[in-house]
Amino acid sequence: MKNKIIYILLMCFIVCSTLTSCTDYLDRDSDSVLSEEDAFKNFNNFQGFIEVMYNVIPDVAKHNWVSSFNWGEDEVITTGNGENLMGYAIDGGNYRSYINKGDCFLDRPWAVDQRPGSGGARFDKALWGGGWYAIRQANLGLEALEKGMLKDATLEEQNFIKGQLYFFRAWFYFQLTSYWGGLPYLESALAPDAQFNLPRETYQENAEKMAADFQRAADLLPIDWDNTATGSRTKGNNALRPNKIWALSYLGKTLLYAGSPLMENGAENNNRSYNSEYCKRAADVLGQVLNMVESNQTQYALVDFDKYSTLFYTKEQNWLMPGGTEAIMRSPTYGADSYWRQMNSYQLQAICEGDGIILCPAANYVNYFGMQNGLPLDDPASHFSRSQPWKDRDPRFYNNFIYDGVKMIKSPSSFKEYEYANLYEGGNCCDDPRKTSRTGYFNYKFIPLGANKDDADYGYGKATHFHLSWLRLAEVYLLYAEAVAQGYGSANSNSATFPKSAVYAVNVIRERAGVDPVADSYTNDLEKFMSEVRRERAVELAFEGHRFHDLRRWKLLTEYPYNIKTMQKFDRAEAFDPEADPKERKVVNFREEIVTQRKLSSKHYWLPFKTEDVTIYPEFYQNPGW
Repeated sequence: MKNKIIYILLMCFIVCSTLTSCTDYLDRDSDSVLSEEDAFKNFNNFQGFIEVMYNVIPDVAKHNWVSSFNWGEDEVITTGNGENLMGYAIDGGNYRSYINKGDCFLDRPWAVDQRPGSGGARFDKALWGGGWYAIRQANLGLEALEKGMLKDATLEEQNFIKGQLYFFRAWFYFQLTSYWGGLPYLESALAPDAQFNLPRETYQENAEKMAADFQRAADLLPIDWDNTATGSRTKGNNALRPNKIWALSYLGKTLLYAGSPLMENGAENNNRSYNSEYCKRAADVLGQVLNMVESNQTQYALVDFDKYSTLFYTKEQNWLMPGGTEAIMRSPTYGADSYWRQMNSYQLQAICEGDGIILCPAANYVNYFGMQNGLPLDDPASHFSRSQPWKDRDPRFYNNFIYDGVKMIKSPSSFKEYEYANLYEGGNCCDDPRKTSRTGYFNYKFIPLGANKDDADYGYGKATHFHLSWLRLAEVYLLYAEAVAQGYGSANSNSATFPKSAVYAVNVIRERAGVDPVADSYTNDLEKFMSEVRRERAVELAFEGHRFHDLRRWKLLTEYPYNIKTMQKFDRAEAFDPEADPKERKVVNFREEIVTQRKLSSKHYWLPFKTEDVTIYPEFYQNPGW
């Protein structure tokens, strides 16, 4: 019975007992294993069965000591130890490197650590094994409901159980297909000895089934568990439970992905058109979400800009999970080690305790952060100046980046020479590709000032908690803008469910940051507007793990300039004055040079499957080119 209820489905039918790491978990005293009848008989027991699906959602920001999860053109990794990271492998086109890779959340030999009190749980969460496991759990649960095994439950409790199961089945499929493309869509739990030969479906065929599951979840789940009889028992602790807004948001995202150029046209051609019908459907669903948000029917709202950092980290707030009212879906957090990442992954090696790995913002990615007047840097009307490159920039630029002259240490004693960022050519913050910035910038988005050895304003005693949402409200606005523009044909159109336009949705995000609206010159031409939508996603969602997916679904991953990463070099035009505003500083000889050009071709739009998986049966075939 225990093997029937609890085993991992890896590549759909590999029995848990074949994996050596499972042994300790499954070899329990028989009295500690619930019977099938007991596991599903009432809401509390059934909910406990569901909880293991929560427990396999990766926390990508804390997956390892140094987590590599930004694989677009957004980051440059220091050489030396950094060459072991997945991001470095992606740059070289070595996608197979994800297999059993420590810093990568995609695969681990044993990906579902359900052992109570496991200190290294975060290291064991992986999408491939964990995703298939969760899908099987969902199917087992749905079959138990069909058999009438949930006997002691109200109608509301039954609906919440079923809604969670549909949500998780769809969500894990969404994640898997976004990396590997279309898969067999399992809607029943296979017996361990079942013969399996279901063919791979297309991405869009999978998307229709995911959409049906997300819609079922949305119909069954509440907007806010706290406002229900079932959720009142855990009131105040329901923020990580799937709800109607989660389901509708991911339904809209699924449909937009299905309508995107890669999914619509394939990788091996130059057609970058969208499927307008999928985009209309996406726009109408996302419009439902925004209509509910803006009419105050939900618990979600954009966070004020003066609290922008709380979307990503908190400090001295008793380990409060970041995200606030803007976070829609978050994973559980599997350990309070966040300060390590904040100290060591994003800033100068000399002031850290790290191992010589720095994830530096690529200079060409920094260039997406336009001017406060709302215009991109290359627009002649933007007033961008190469002699004052940090003046009058989008306020999010200053929230996201450490640039030349910015204070890095509050009260230096041992590291006085690093008090301010010396990022000019020859400066001590960019003179060693192993230990300093390779691009002319450091990431400030995830770093509180003081998280260094000199200030020592970090660590368990400060409760510094770094955590990234899987989905936040700002992205819903931007998904809506893209879906409306491509579905209804213009920036000034709106969906059938929300009376506000695509350009309105972009401007809401800009207004929050203190950036001027999209200029008329960009709203009257669909392609020019789309360039601003793409740029806005790059800015607002920077370094949150979205860019790799975006470049792929837009079919831009292999195209110049999206396939390069650059650094900026310059000399200071005047003597350094620590009292001067770094935004106003003047430079000379400002130039940009390529650090790396990525070795990518059409095959890199999808990840390869493991060889052992694609040799099991012919209908499960390898992705093209691999």
